[in-house]
Amino acid sequence: MIVLDRVRALSTKQKVIAGVTAAVVVAAGVGIGIASTRDMSARPVAASASPTPTPTPTSSAAPTPKPTPKPKPRPVRPTNPFTGLGSPPAGAVIAVKIDDTFNGRPQLGIDQADIVYVEQVEAGLTRLLAIFATKHPVVEPVRSVRASDPELLTQFGSIVVAASGGAGDSLQAVSHSIIHGVYNGGPGFARDFGRPIPYNLTLNTSVLAGAFRTAGKAKSIGFTWSATVPSGASTRSGRSFRTTIGGANTVLVGFDYDPASKRYVRVIDGARQTAADGATISTPNVIIQYCDVRVNPGDVDVVGNVSKYTHSVGHGPVAVFRDGREIVGTWSRPTSASGTTLRTAQGKPIALKPGGAWILLVAKGTPLSAN
Repeated sequence: MIVLDRVRALSTKQKVIAGVTAAVVVAAGVGIGIASTRDMSARPVAASASPTPTPTPTSSAAPTPKPTPKPKPRPVRPTNPFTGLGSPPAGAVIAVKIDDTFNGRPQLGIDQADIVYVEQVEAGLTRLLAIFATKHPVVEPVRSVRASDPELLTQFGSIVVAASGGAGDSLQAVSHSIIHGVYNGGPGFARDFGRPIPYNLTLNTSVLAGAFRTAGKAKSIGFTWSATVPSGASTRSGRSFRTTIGGANTVLVGFDYDPASKRYVRVIDGARQTAADGATISTPNVIIQYCDVRVNPGDVDVVGNVSKYTHSVGHGPVAVFRDGREIVGTWSRPTSASGTTLRTAQGKPIALKPGGAWILLVAKGTPLSAN
């Protein structure tokens, strides 16, 4: 009532001013309300955060571990099959028939052979068949081939055999084999005029090997090699031995072990043998191979002596000397194309000491004294 009375007391002019003022205040309030409403609608509404769902555990099998790869074996580096030392020689293999009589000694180049066979010929005499592959020296004196040589050499492959010639059925036996026969007048042959005939025929094996580049190369002939004596092998003292090769009429041959060089030195009638250049004739291995030996009526010399034929195919007893020890066993060679295997009495391989070998082809039943 008081307010109403006061309004009534105002003049007309004052009522107009008051009305205008109230209208302005009301309009301002309305604007503020609208502005406030627009600001609220423009603001983004924050989404309410929802909790992260916990993953449901699932059962899965444990991964299978990968197997550890086996280490690859180291490649075996090939070695010289004739010596067990170094890489296989690349040139042609040359076999040479060399005199082994008093008049033919000392031989030239025999100490450089990889393998040397000692075999019977006729009249109680012996002859050497030397295998050259690692080295190709000049050799002397070159003598004639025998009919049994192709059988012995076929295990080496299509190699070259050099000789002064051959009598009887010897040359025919060579020509019917896989061996290449080369004789006096062929590449590398010459005469040494410091010696008498027939002990002065020389051969440069390097020249001959160069002329037969496609001939057989070194390959395994059945021998195995080891720096140590085979484990489990039954051995006995073998520092010295003596035997005969050509029968009752031949000289006593043997080898003595030299501890300093760890090699066997060749001895004939008690004398240590040397080559023509003064080098000692020695080897780390000596093999006594007992063979069947028969007479060969197809080869008779000018005075009527019948040559001997040594059968190197077959089997029989063997005695191997290495490192001052003797190992007794057997040898076996089923065919001419196969190599010669050496086995202990227990059937295990007899490994040779690296460095080459001499093989004495003796008749079965020949006495052997060793100590």
